[in-house]
Amino acid sequence: MPAGTLYRGREGMWSWVAHRVTGVLIFFFLFVHVLDTALVRVSPKAYDDTIALYKTPLVALMEYGLVAAILFHALNGLRVVAVDFWSKGARYQKQLLWTVMGIWIVLMAGAVYPVLNHAARELFGS
Repeated sequence: MPAGTLYRGREGMWSWVAHRVTGVLIFFFLFVHVLDTALVRVSPKAYDDTIALYKTPLVALMEYGLVAAILFHALNGLRVVAVDFWSKGARYQKQLLWTVMGIWIVLMAGAVYPVLNHAARELFGS
């Protein structure tokens, strides 16, 4: 490892990687969302078929992944702001990351029922 390297495979590096990956995933979702919404002007039948596809259990799991990406990206973004603008932020960046992870896990646990309820009923019946 070269001298002066900030990230050495520890928490800071992995949060940086996860922040970039979640940002790209969110961008991809927004791109697809704009395209599928534009379908309504081109072919209402194709739009209806696409919406029917979105009601499948597989897509519900993907929606849960989207919620995970958005929540992590938002919470980690607040952590990055704290590290950058709080004078003691860099000193506490590891604790801030573990706080973000704890909040993220609690919020993701709370999102299971609202996001995956339809998929569970579809797979296992009501």
